[in-house]
Amino acid sequence: MTQQIAFSFDMSRCSGCMACVVACMDQNDLPGEGPSFRQVTKLEKPGPFSGRISFVSLACFHCSDAPCLEVCPKNAIFRDQEMGAVDVNEDLCIGCRACAMVCPFGAPQFRTGEKMSKCNFCVERVDIGMEPACVRVCPTKALGFGSAEELSQIKTEKASLKIFNSLESAGL
Repeated sequence: MTQQIAFSFDMSRCSGCMACVVACMDQNDLPGEGPSFRQVTKLEKPGPFSGRISFVSLACFHCSDAPCLEVCPKNAIFRDQEMGAVDVNEDLCIGCRACAMVCPFGAPQFRTGEKMSKCNFCVERVDIGMEPACVRVCPTKALGFGSAEELSQIKTEKASLKIFNSLESAGL
């Protein structure tokens, strides 16, 4: 495997607009109701005056030890060796739903009477140098995409800068 690609998400930037969900559904020809490969969840923290509302946008994590990949009896689920994406060959899927039972994130989706499908990082877009549809349309840039190593480095740098700025504002 050359690299492991991943999504990044900045909860402080997400407005809950659902553009990522709509773009995913459009890109994957999913119906307006039913399964979606990306979901946005609203989190409410009550407070004495107004409380706080946050949103979390989630899709498949393409786990390094993907349980869905391990339990598939027909090896329909596989890891793309170029990007590290966990993908599915729908021609091999028998619709047994074992993958859905073991995925802690609810990533495998089944259309009524059909076979399993799931987020694949919009591999057809990435292969031609484009971002996944959900990342491209995010108006607040809450979603990111890249190699897991690069995203981890960026997160570390942001955390270090935040600590530095806190110490500087405290006069230390």
